[in-house]
Amino acid sequence: MKTNIKRDIIKLKKEKNAVILAHYYQPQEVQKIADYVGDSYYLSKIGLDCEENNIVFCGVKFMAESAKILAPNKRVFIPNKEAVCSMVNFAAKEEVLREKEKHPNAKVVSYINSLTELKTISEACCTSSSAVDIIKNIDADKILFVPDKNLGSYVSEQITDKKIILWNGHCYVHNQIKAQDIINMKEKHGQDIKVAVHPECTKEVRDLADFIGSTGQIIEYITCDNSEKFLIVTEQGINYELKKRNPNKKFYYLDMVCKSMKKTSLQDIYYCLKNETNEIIIDDEIRELAYNALHNMHILSEKCKNASVN
Repeated sequence: MKTNIKRDIIKLKKEKNAVILAHYYQPQEVQKIADYVGDSYYLSKIGLDCEENNIVFCGVKFMAESAKILAPNKRVFIPNKEAVCSMVNFAAKEEVLREKEKHPNAKVVSYINSLTELKTISEACCTSSSAVDIIKNIDADKILFVPDKNLGSYVSEQITDKKIILWNGHCYVHNQIKAQDIINMKEKHGQDIKVAVHPECTKEVRDLADFIGSTGQIIEYITCDNSEKFLIVTEQGINYELKKRNPNKKFYYLDMVCKSMKKTSLQDIYYCLKNETNEIIIDDEIRELAYNALHNMHILSEKCKNASVN
């Protein structure tokens, strides 16, 4: 690794008029050098609104693709092209169309962790932080939710006046956790430990949670809570931001590591900026169709926020 790689990245970033975005699950050194760190929804808004012409998206491929779909006039790069989310492969466009034929009145809502082609047939996309708000605001009594069955199950628990048709997909990192894992940690660290769970976990795990939310929501919950110790049931990369905001609190984790999220290195970012490699290119026709779903994600989410304020 270059001795002054951090300095060189900062220099190149300025020369290239680039912004570095990083998800909370990225390695600590990547989060440290990023201009913005957040969950999928927050980063999608930053990519849309930022002034820079070039976006270096430190995450997995669907995130960088979503940034390109929302901001077609900007160049979007992913530092490591091998960083892909396994969940996206659970639902292909043709499969979902066949299922929709069985439910002609249902509207498709796709988790942002999905293929670009799937977004082209979706009424809206959602993130884990916006899923409930978005589905509440869609004018349909039936929702075909793809691809994450656990997030879809969580949404169905919050919205009882709509039928949520689930797909058999999942995040391998969150889906592997069992209720017994939580029980064991509480026995080890005390029954008073607060349990914060991502909605990509199974119902048996969610039922043991003191709080359920996206990475960003978990961070906000813990920062506002007066408790001293927490069990964090999501990918361990969140620890960097949690410790930065809450240096005096104790955090405990299960064995939850996303291998793809950990692929990005400072070297990857440096070479991506220097050589302008791994640019995200999407066919214009596909991008325009997928744009509607991502655009609706922001519109419907803001609609719910405005309604709560008024």
